[in-house]
Amino acid sequence: MPTPRSTARRYAEAATQIADRDGTLGDWVAAVERASERLSAADLMRVLSDPAIPFADRRRVAEQVLGDTVTGGPRNLVLLLVRRGRIELLPQVAAELRRLHDQRAGIATAVVTSAAPLTPEEAAAVSQRLSEMTGDTVQLELQVDPSLLGGVQVRIGDRLIDGSVRGRLERLRSRLAAGAI
Repeated sequence: MPTPRSTARRYAEAATQIADRDGTLGDWVAAVERASERLSAADLMRVLSDPAIPFADRRRVAEQVLGDTVTGGPRNLVLLLVRRGRIELLPQVAAELRRLHDQRAGIATAVVTSAAPLTPEEAAAVSQRLSEMTGDTVQLELQVDPSLLGGVQVRIGDRLIDGSVRGRLERLRSRLAAGAI
């Protein structure tokens, strides 16, 4: 059975193909993100995903909430998700669309977790080093986790670079337990 993430990815990839054909991928990303923001209220999501409510009524509600801010293909994508009872996937579809757009633009997002907040100079140094490693422009999402004790953890896509003190101590403990030292 497909996972919600893989299903959202399929919708995003289909939308990307349509947008590429028209040369409007950036517009699609912005419109689907706007739709996701406007339709994110829990009560609204319950109404839009309730199969007991006729599709025509759910469509009318979605169109009223979206107004003229989301039109054309992105609007059709949202209404397709409503029709198929998959509207809860909209935030994931928007995130996948953003990821595909950024990937094509050579932009990578790195989640950098540090024990203490990074200074702007430290963040710039991390960004520059990651750009050199990946060959992409790197946008940082900075997080703080005091349990790291020191250093940083960086996640780019499915890669994890653990330079934290906690990570080093755990690796040392494993090596000691295995008798490697």
